[in-house]
Amino acid sequence: MGNTSIQDKLSTLEKELHTNLSSIKDLKALEEFKVKALGRKSELYNVSRNIGELSIEERKIVGAAVNKVKNSIEAEVLELEKKLGTVANAQKLQSDVIDTTMPGRVVRTGALHPVTQVMNDVIEIFKPLGYIVAQGPEIEHEFYNFEALNIPADHPARDMQDTFYIMDNIVLRTHTSPVQVRIMMQNKPPVRILSPGKVYRSDYDVTHTPMFHQIEGLYVDKGIKMSHLKGTLLYFAKRMFGEDTNIRLRPSYFPFTEPSAEVDVSCVACKGKGCRICKNTGWLEILGCGMVNPNVFKHVGYPEDTTGFAFGMGLERIAMLKYKINDLRSLFEGDVRFLGQFS
Repeated sequence: MGNTSIQDKLSTLEKELHTNLSSIKDLKALEEFKVKALGRKSELYNVSRNIGELSIEERKIVGAAVNKVKNSIEAEVLELEKKLGTVANAQKLQSDVIDTTMPGRVVRTGALHPVTQVMNDVIEIFKPLGYIVAQGPEIEHEFYNFEALNIPADHPARDMQDTFYIMDNIVLRTHTSPVQVRIMMQNKPPVRILSPGKVYRSDYDVTHTPMFHQIEGLYVDKGIKMSHLKGTLLYFAKRMFGEDTNIRLRPSYFPFTEPSAEVDVSCVACKGKGCRICKNTGWLEILGCGMVNPNVFKHVGYPEDTTGFAFGMGLERIAMLKYKINDLRSLFEGDVRFLGQFS
């Protein structure tokens, strides 16, 4: 085939391609046209592939003609692509109208854990009374965890603690009372502190976990009496559970306090009338307390005329009562559906 006939074929092909382009109305059809007209199976590609059979002079002429047709078609394709793209975007914007009357999607937000909320509440309740927060190590020496609190090695109370031992004389603290010992060793009376934090005991069942949270209070000065302790705890109970809350103190035993007492509050569910939650007694136990044992003051080097009181409570217990949670395990499972209720 001579170059003249090839040029005639290219001219006819160009007209045909331009005619086909003029009838295209959407981007999908344009994409199909590009493959058919400019792809490796197109007539234009077949012409360019056969150029090698021509002489050098003919190759130049035919090659230029092929490029002219190709560039012309590509230019029109690009222009049409922009035009159809603009139309498609306009149609999409028109069809994708936002209905401003529809309610927005609820964004899930985080919340403080109920135990953390209760810890913060307790701290805020005691802050106006002059109590400050004190912290201490969770890995503790036996001296601070036991001996300094009037619990020597042969004391039966050691068996009550179910202690995790890391090594000889080193334990995971079983209460936050060691913080009180450390603070008293570093400060002279008066001392008025709260010591919140994690504590550990080798105990696990429906109502106990190996790790839980306590917050303990200590007030040491001269002339401190049991009546001061009772008044302080009554103030706390009313602020935490409501002004109609009452308390009662029952005699108990703790090695580091003497006298000691368990403290009950009137049932948060029945207000003292008696129900299933309080086992029809009208009372719920919330904490232990007492006057600091003089032996503790001896360990920290305080004078004999020093007096004071201490109290301690499990924060999970307080959270369960305040928020009416009936399963302790709910506080540790990390279920966001449960935790989201306290945001």
